[in-house]
Amino acid sequence: MKLSLDSSACTPSAEVPARFTCEGEDISPPLAWFGGPQHAKSWALIVDDPDAPDPAAPKRTWVHWVLYNLAGECRELPENAARSGLPEPARHGANDWGKATYGGPCPPVGRHRYFFKLFALDTVLPDLHRPTKAQLLAAMQGHVLAEAVLIGTYQKQGLSRSSSPEYHEGRPAGRPSATGDNR
Repeated sequence: MKLSLDSSACTPSAEVPARFTCEGEDISPPLAWFGGPQHAKSWALIVDDPDAPDPAAPKRTWVHWVLYNLAGECRELPENAARSGLPEPARHGANDWGKATYGGPCPPVGRHRYFFKLFALDTVLPDLHRPTKAQLLAAMQGHVLAEAVLIGTYQKQGLSRSSSPEYHEGRPAGRPSATGDNR
């Protein structure tokens, strides 16, 4: 059976609700997955934006969330799981703000796509000590049983096509995120 990833907060290819972005509460959305291998030992999740900094001229993929070692029997993450507590033995990796948590969409210009990528693994990974996306992908090599992707989009309210100098790495200058840092 094919693995699928869904969110009760956002339908596929639709706009991510503002509460899950830097313009809202900046909390992780609820996620649930269905189908796929019944014998998965663990799950990994990577959320990234391939349209950074500008969808008209992307220069890099910005990583918003890295999770691994979600238990094999786990089939969902509740809203705000990134900050309210992950189910054991799940571990955070490092996002591109250098934080071990979820950082919601906060595009400096234009409408960006956000890829929520779920991986079923045939193993529980060792403690990778806050791995980056690249480090997690390397550790997962040869262990991926199935993958699913959920794509959402987001564009800040009132932003024009031109980039504004008051934005730094997608966060308004001087505006702390929900975690209190200026990401």
